[in-house]
Amino acid sequence: MSSNLDDGISFRSLDIDDFDKGYSECLQQLTEAKFSKSQFIERFNQIKKQSDTYFLIVAVDVKLNKIIGCGTLFVEKKFIRNCGTCGHIEDIVVNNNYRGKNLGLRIIEQLKCIGSQAGCYKLILDCSEANVKFYEKCKFEKKGVQMSLYLPTPKL
Repeated sequence: MSSNLDDGISFRSLDIDDFDKGYSECLQQLTEAKFSKSQFIERFNQIKKQSDTYFLIVAVDVKLNKIIGCGTLFVEKKFIRNCGTCGHIEDIVVNNNYRGKNLGLRIIEQLKCIGSQAGCYKLILDCSEANVKFYEKCKFEKKGVQMSLYLPTPKL
């Protein structure tokens, strides 16, 4: 999957070299996301082994060769819905300097397409109230209530 539009932005799957292109810095505009290059490579390789489960998309400023946006689709295999699959969209972020250019929408559209190709019967995501209107523009509906329980970090 790769799309290159006239605006100098390319959309493609996450690559093992993307740590050096600012992947962590991009994610840090969403939440705590500091990790070393070795941690990135280890996690990247774990994810790559599950290529039918994890789909990570990045938006790249081609001139700068820099990650400026990203998103993830996680495909959950279920027993319900005739052993169906449900897609979870996670970690959608666009660099502050590139917002307002529909890059988030374009990332979501790619993830929706992947979800459809993966046979997902639905795609779900969690977001803050501030982002509801954006996701409604992407054709998502407000449904249910999200709950969270943050667990203590295990000491290794």
